[in-house]
Amino acid sequence: MKKTLPLLASLFFVLLGIQVSAQTFTLEKLAEYNKISMPEFKNEMKKINYKFHDKTESAEFNLNEYESADYKFKIGKFVYSKDKSQDRIECEFPEQRDYHKYLSAVIGAGYKETGTGKIITKEPYVDYYKGKQHIRFILPKENQNGPYSVLVFK
Repeated sequence: MKKTLPLLASLFFVLLGIQVSAQTFTLEKLAEYNKISMPEFKNEMKKINYKFHDKTESAEFNLNEYESADYKFKIGKFVYSKDKSQDRIECEFPEQRDYHKYLSAVIGAGYKETGTGKIITKEPYVDYYKGKQHIRFILPKENQNGPYSVLVFK
């Protein structure tokens, strides 16, 4: 029994790590990440074993991006220096099923579709609002399978 307990504990933590790395974030969690500072966000990403991917700094904004251990999910935090309403969390994922889960959650939470368009790189987007809360979905270009993105604005 003494020998099996450490083995079982190790197996549990390995399986837990796999589950965490393959997770999608809830809308509530994405909104929560929007409210915390960049150093706190970095610590949260380390806690869930997301790896640093990229950092972009400009006069307008700072962006830190992290990705899951399996390289399927990417999350980034944008912090704007002047227009804080543009602060956002962007979560990118490869599967259409995850898009449908997020869309169902958004509609179920009472968000209403308010507009569509294309971002600068020509991917289509759909905006949803509930009061002043803003969520945007970015879809793949036509005839592409992914990626999908959900943006939760501050």
